[in-house]
Amino acid sequence: MYKVFVNDKPLFLTDKIEKETDFQLFLLDSVDIDKIIIKYFQNKIDKAFLYYPNEKQILKKIKDKIPVQKAGGGLVYNSKGEILFILRSGKWDLPKGGIEKNEEMEETAVREVEEETGVNGLEIVRKLPKTYHIFKRNGKYKLKITTWYEMKTDFEGTPVGQLEEGIEKAVWLNKEQIREAMNNSYENIKLLIDEAGVLK
Repeated sequence: MYKVFVNDKPLFLTDKIEKETDFQLFLLDSVDIDKIIIKYFQNKIDKAFLYYPNEKQILKKIKDKIPVQKAGGGLVYNSKGEILFILRSGKWDLPKGGIEKNEEMEETAVREVEEETGVNGLEIVRKLPKTYHIFKRNGKYKLKITTWYEMKTDFEGTPVGQLEEGIEKAVWLNKEQIREAMNNSYENIKLLIDEAGVLK
């Protein structure tokens, strides 16, 4: 099952039909995906399931219905065990950005962290789970698939937020500060922090 966030609310892609209780179920083959997304943005849907019988094909099916934007990002630890966060549009986020032509995803993730925060000397430790969310750009809906990497750095300087990307702050946060920051973050970031075992 995949969890896609639309307006910070979950849209599940599933190969199992469950009895409806607190959500709506749609058939991926026949659904008008734009209509569902609009309902999410109008707060008419809080949670929905898109059903397709073959889980291996489910992501391909959704990509046929909505354009995909691929991105790479980093969950970056410094030598003190703190994690690099950015504050953008008043919410805590992790540095990430779109892939460029002829780039490998690892290169995208490292480049975006460097550009958005000024932090360098990055070393990829492991690949983390991907996150999925739908956003609107130039009047069209797109599915952003972000590949995340855990990284480490011995960077000693002060991170600097990339102003032209609307980043208000780039800072190192410890576990307690991250717990606090999660009260004002995005659902897919909370999911990633949880899946990466950051607060254990």
